[in-house]
Amino acid sequence: MPKGYWIARVDVRDTEGYKDYVAAAKPAFERFGAKFLARGGQHEKAEGPGRARNVIIEFESLAAAHDCYHSPEYQRAAAIRHKVADGEIVLVEGA
Repeated sequence: MPKGYWIARVDVRDTEGYKDYVAAAKPAFERFGAKFLARGGQHEKAEGPGRARNVIIEFESLAAAHDCYHSPEYQRAAAIRHKVADGEIVLVEGA
């Protein structure tokens, strides 16, 4: 079965508030077996406007990626993120 991924691109507006999001999201990521492949490291904007923070998270399947995102645990964390950051998250099935 192909893996599932979150691809997130984020501009953080409130660094301290973003720490609250990270802490709140941790239970959802642990529950669904998230594996962080990239988490805000150096990057190059090859095309388009880009974002300051880029994250790639691997899950066992697209269904697990979906279930994590839509879980009550993650949605509580997302409410925090929406207050302190702007960005996009895409759920993608691996090859």
